Amino acid sequence: MHSVVIDQPYQFVPPYHGRLWPSALQRLIRRQLRREYGIESLHFENLDRLRDSMSAGHSVLLAPNHCRPTDPAIVNELCRQVGVVPFTMASWHIFMQSKWQRFLLRRLGAFSVYREGLDRQSLQAAIDILQAGKRPLVVFPEGVITRTNDRLIAMMEGVSFIARSAAKKRAAKKDSSTNQTSSSGGKVVVHPIAIRYHFHGDIEEAIHQTLDQIEQRLSWQPRRDADIRDRIRRVGETLLGLKEMEYFGEVHQGEIAPRVANLLDGILLPLEREWLGEPGEGNVVARVKRLRTEILQDMINGDIDETERSRRWRHLADMYIAQQISHYPPDYIRSDPTPERLLETIERFEEDLTDQCRIHRPMSATIQVGEAIEVSPKRTRGSDEDPVMTAVNRQMHEMLEIEFPAAVEVNMPMANSDG
Repeated sequence: MHSVVIDQPYQFVPPYHGRLWPSALQRLIRRQLRREYGIESLHFENLDRLRDSMSAGHSVLLAPNHCRPTDPAIVNELCRQVGVVPFTMASWHIFMQSKWQRFLLRRLGAFSVYREGLDRQSLQAAIDILQAGKRPLVVFPEGVITRTNDRLIAMMEGVSFIARSAAKKRAAKKDSSTNQTSSSGGKVVVHPIAIRYHFHGDIEEAIHQTLDQIEQRLSWQPRRDADIRDRIRRVGETLLGLKEMEYFGEVHQGEIAPRVANLLDGILLPLEREWLGEPGEGNVVARVKRLRTEILQDMINGDIDETERSRRWRHLADMYIAQQISHYPPDYIRSDPTPERLLETIERFEEDLTDQCRIHRPMSATIQVGEAIEVSPKRTRGSDEDPVMTAVNRQMHEMLEIEFPAAVEVNMPMANSDG
């Protein structure tokens, strides 16, 4: 399990407002992407949309999809192409991995957000950044890394909350100011950013190498003679069966989708009844966040003994597993899956089994800037849909060429990110 939960009192990591460090570090990003992640080339589309918004004096919020750990670096490189350095909202746990990483992340414009509660300091910092309008603000609406480039999960309404709050402040400042300045002019706009990855290597060899090690880990003989998709499905069904055996004491039969849904409830419902007194609502990410918030408080305060602390860590591990399972779309490699879908699936297998994921080379990424979505200071009353989030969702689906869902799901109001 990745160390995404910290049982220490949260301390906000503020944004670094200098420009020298971010500008210098931006120049190293492409080398890092190539050396550490195998991303050999980047192709940018519609950069003029972002340039036009910055030139017009608008306050800009960038809202990218989040399917790989490299997304923040790629968005930072996008900003370099336009001649700006961004601020990025990032999960607190990545600042806690080392002092050196904390130093570099801040100098690149990142500031922390607390995943396990309402982080008013982070929200206020984001609103202030957007109100000032000097540099773009990056917030990942999905809140977690999905490893599914062809699927978007429910988006956090924190994006529209931050944008609308900044728009209100800018409007109030404009109304009260007798001398109009550039900082009080312009609008607040959101640009969706669509990142699409492409694999250019030998997909069969890449998949076989990874599956060889996974099958050996399962005490199997590697089956390179089998069809790749059948081999992936066989491993996936086995991993699902192992989790069913762990939580139910038996392997269930039937279609994958209802089995996964049943497993998720089998993990989360007992925890929700114990800690919340009722079944949770919303998607798995929202349910897990609510549970974490409840469980962590006494751990942070030191109000429990080691036996209880160990029990709660087991519960947190169960929640992590549930959230990881929820990121496997049951139909992701059915029919005629792309090489990238196959690669994403076995990468998630490997990551969930070992907490590590090998680098597959060579890869490239295409990054599209969506049209500016103007944010009104007021939300339309009587509407269940948030017009900003609906527009972000629709544009992102169109740019990624994913079918737009009939019902758009949004998540809780707090925005956060694993990356």
